Formats: sequence, structure tokens, C-alpha cells
Amino acid sequence: MLTVLEIIKKTTDFLAGKGIESARLNAELLVGHALELKRMQLYLQFERLLTEPELEKIRPLVRRRGQHEPVQYIIGATDFHGVRLKVDRRALIPRPETELLVERVIQKLAAPPGRVLDLGTGSGAIALALAKHYAAAAITALDSSEDALALARENALATDLSSRVEFLRSDWFGQLPAGVRFDLIVANPPYLSETEAAATQPEVRQFEPHGALISADGTGLGDLHAIIAGAPDYLSPGGLLALETGIAQHGLLMQAITSAGFASVESKQDLTGRDRFLLALL
Repeated sequence: MLTVLEIIKKTTDFLAGKGIESARLNAELLVGHALELKRMQLYLQFERLLTEPELEKIRPLVRRRGQHEPVQYIIGATDFHGVRLKVDRRALIPRPETELLVERVIQKLAAPPGRVLDLGTGSGAIALALAKHYAAAAITALDSSEDALALARENALATDLSSRVEFLRSDWFGQLPAGVRFDLIVANPPYLSETEAAATQPEVRQFEPHGALISADGTGLGDLHAIIAGAPDYLSPGGLLALETGIAQHGLLMQAITSAGFASVESKQDLTGRDRFLLALL
């Protein structure tokens, strides 16, 4: 029989041999998930002997991670800006960069927005994080994928925010009613080129939905340009457009934002110091 600590060490060695980054953390997350223990509870039970039924729960999870399936998909959940989200292959896994986008928005806005539009909502991460932070805001979340919208609605129900967010299937602004205006439009659209997507890690390339990664025109810029061109028709005067982008796109995108009639635009960096976010005021 093996102890909890021994199986964590064996799992760590197995995952490291498969080229998995942060193998020890992954091992703890998978073992804890199988045993229904939080990491701190896991640490307190390192010397406990595992039964064969418990090992049978752990093995398939480790096997899936060894095949580079993202740990978030295996566990089925992730945390995003204080919200616990269900995640699966219907939508991208929310990332720390996108959490930082939410922080940039909160820092930029002088007053709470009355109406918010989240374009390409995916799992609902941005919309639900903003709904939680801005208790009085009316939030509309759009996605062209019905599968992604189904996941976002499940997350809204699970977080008790379903009454605060309206979900609508739409290709960017296509299905919005004429004349509607928002104080904030925020988007993390597909911004990879086909070449960039082919060079991503197996976790991304093999498991996450390509339609949420690669821009419609395959260059990485098409969807961003469509959002920038359309946003002025849906923003209130002085409203904010906040975008997550690729790291080598800001020169072209800032020109497009200026040409679209925005009064100002700022380029902001991500946690690694690379250009990642654009904040434009109409």
C-alpha cells in the first residue's frame, strides 16, 4: 500500500517524464481532486495509506494529464477573479492574463458602469467577474458558439449571477438591437494567427477550441479589427473599450482605434511586461 505522499511523488515523476510543467503542483491537484481533498487537507494526510479504490480514482486522471490534457479540464473547474467556474472543452480555459484585463478595467473606470457588453464570453469568466464586482451593472454576454453559451449559462446559475447577465448568441455585434449603448465593452477575442496557434503547447493545440484561439481571417487581427470598427456604434459617449490582444499587434491596432474615432487609447502590459491590453475611451 502507498501513502498519499508516496503517490504524489510517483505521480510527479510520471508527469515530469511526460514533459508536464509544474509536475508536483499538477500531481497534488489531481490526487486532491480524486480524494475530494483541498491541498491543505492533502498535506495533513501525507502519511495516510491509500486503498485500492482510491488509487483507481487517481490513475485515469494522471493518465489523462500525461497525455497533456489541461489539468483544468480534468478537474472540471478553475478560479477566476474570485469566481469558481466550470470549465470543459466547450470554451477556452480562463487565464491569468484575462484576470489582469478585468483588473485593468476596474482601475480605469472612474465610475461603475451601468451597462456592460462582454464579446466572446466563452465560459462567462469576464462577464461573471464584472457582474460580481459591479452589483448594479446590467451585463450582456455574447458568443457565436452555442456550446460556449451553454457553459456560460451553467456558470451563471452556479454562481447565482444568472439574473444579472443576459446571454445572446451573436457574431460580435450582429444580433444586438439597434440603438443599444454600453458604458463598457470588453473582449478577449481570438488573436492568434494559424502559425502562432500551431506553435502553442499541446495542452492548447490539442484540446482547446481552435475557433476561440485563431482569428477568423487566420492572421490574428481580423476579429480585433471588426470589434474596433463596430464598437463606436454601441458605446456611450466617454465609454471604454477594453481588449486583450496578441503581443505584437499594438502598433496596427492603436492606429485602427484612432481611425475609428476614439478620443484616446492606452497600451498596457501583462505580467511578463509584454504589450497585451488596449484601453480606449470614446
